[in-house]
Amino acid sequence: MSIFTGSGVAIITPFNEKGINYDEFKKIIDFQLENNTDAILVCGTTGEPPTMSEDEKKEAISFAINYVNGRVPVIAGVGSNDTAHVISLAKFAEDAGADALLVVTPYYNKASQEGMKRHFLAVADALDHTPIIIYNVPGRTGCNILPKTIAAIADHKNICGVKESSGSLVQNTELIGLVGDKLDIYSGDDNLTFPLMAIGAKGVISVAANVIPREMHEFATACLEGDMKKGREMHHKYFELFQALFMDVNPIPVKTAVNMMGFNAGNFRLPLCRMSEEMEAKLHDVLTRYGLIK
Repeated sequence: MSIFTGSGVAIITPFNEKGINYDEFKKIIDFQLENNTDAILVCGTTGEPPTMSEDEKKEAISFAINYVNGRVPVIAGVGSNDTAHVISLAKFAEDAGADALLVVTPYYNKASQEGMKRHFLAVADALDHTPIIIYNVPGRTGCNILPKTIAAIADHKNICGVKESSGSLVQNTELIGLVGDKLDIYSGDDNLTFPLMAIGAKGVISVAANVIPREMHEFATACLEGDMKKGREMHHKYFELFQALFMDVNPIPVKTAVNMMGFNAGNFRLPLCRMSEEMEAKLHDVLTRYGLIK
């Protein structure tokens, strides 16, 4: 059974001078729930976990699970380049009640295919029942887990899916052909959601859903229901927005956009920093033309 199908939001984390701004986090989660988001990923890349302390990550995961309270699935990002650290955080998130865990390929170490296979199996073996979604994003991690490696571990009871951000339709076609009947494949790139769902992906873990949750839900639902005409139209309609939200390093543009829309998501933590005035002006123009701000 799928953890979710459709559009899951890779939700931002609002900060203030004291740490995580939980009052604003409630408003941001409410905005998602009111607009039909299908799942919430907390502490994914877009949530800035590399700049959060261990305690902050645990607090954010627990808060999201408790506040959502079963209304949609909550997926906890627990990735690290240290397998023992991942297992520790994964066990915490399982005990806290996460519906699933997102585990990124171990970055910086540049693990081999065998090393990555052992990494994911070690995490999956350590869990009692909570499934994991493998996150492949070689542009950030320096590691590309290959379809045949995923196929070798796809029968594990605690591995349920893959968030795929390799950017390769060839690789994704091979992946879905090998494991699409065993694992749920999710697009990790908004601008590739349509082609990936056309070849069998079950949805998207979306950055754009932070600003257009209802539209991303409708987009993914159309594709799931086989209405490829509507899916294609929505892909083209929102493509410029998808691109604009990646004009700088994620999550800088999307968090800036959320602030422009009236939320108080706060600033970034170094080494992330504010985007240039020229980029801000361009982003403002795109959001205005999409009717997201005045």
